[in-house]
This record gives sequence, structure tokens and C-alpha cells, in this order.
Amino acid sequence: MPGPDPGGRDRDSAGRARNARPRDALGRPLARDAIGTPSLTTAEALPPAPALQAAQRLLDAGRPFDAHDVLEATWKAAPDAERDLWQGLAQLAVGLTHARRGNGQGAVALLRRGAKRLARYSDPGPYRIDVAGLCARSVELAARIEASGLADLPPQALSLTLCLPET
Repeated sequence: MPGPDPGGRDRDSAGRARNARPRDALGRPLARDAIGTPSLTTAEALPPAPALQAAQRLLDAGRPFDAHDVLEATWKAAPDAERDLWQGLAQLAVGLTHARRGNGQGAVALLRRGAKRLARYSDPGPYRIDVAGLCARSVELAARIEASGLADLPPQALSLTLCLPET
């Protein structure tokens, strides 16, 4: 049954817990009466190529939280052989979200975890995913954050290019 459960938590039609509170552009919950930023994603999984295109547009727009939602939906619907790939991509987006929120420790952990998961795939990965480039860039960004923090990182440093260009 949708709506709040007896404990006050929001539930979807399947009874899973959902947080209906408004959120800012980086996914942080706001007060229930606040006006949040509309989500740019749906909960439905997109096929791989459109998912990558949508996630890249969101990353380029500085919306890694929404990019994560797109990648997570695809990860959960992916065949077993690709689940780590999509989970790794989603973890990279969460790492960028943590960085944009000012959580350097969380950013470092998720960037490294996502890169480790992606490194299990050959390069280029399925769908022309730039496995080597993403791994190198994520590990380099994690090291930079760990060494110098987030204060001097320009916003454009907190983005990734998911796929190799078409040839």
C-alpha cells in the first residue's frame, strides 16, 4: 500500500521504503516543506546506450546524483556478466556526488571502489566504455582529493567521460 507506513516512512506501491522529501541538486534531503530541485531521472532502467548518454549529460551538467540514479537502474537490470560494470559506474557517480557535497573521504572511497570494480573489464569495455581512462582518472582524482582536499578543485575537475568517442 503506497503512502506512509505506521513508522512515518514513505512507501512505494510495492511497500519498499522511499523518501519523498524534496532534495537539492546533489540529492541531499531538504525539509518536507522546502521546494526541492526536480529529479531529472526516472526509476526505470534504460537500455545501455541511452543510459550512458543520459548519465553523461547529467555528469556534464554537474548532476552526478542523478547520473547515479540512471546507472543504478541499469545496473539492477543488467545481465550478471555486466553487473559489476554498471555498479562500478554508479559508484564513480556517487564518488563525484560526495566530492560535490564536500565529503572528501566518501569521494575517495567511492572513486577507488568504482575504479576497482571497472578494472575487471577489458578496454574498451562494452558499449565503448572507457574502462582504462575511467580507472586512471578516478584513481588520480581520489589521490588528488586525498592529498590536497576539495577546496582547490574546480567544478570541471569533478566530472568523468564515460565512453570513448565514436571513430
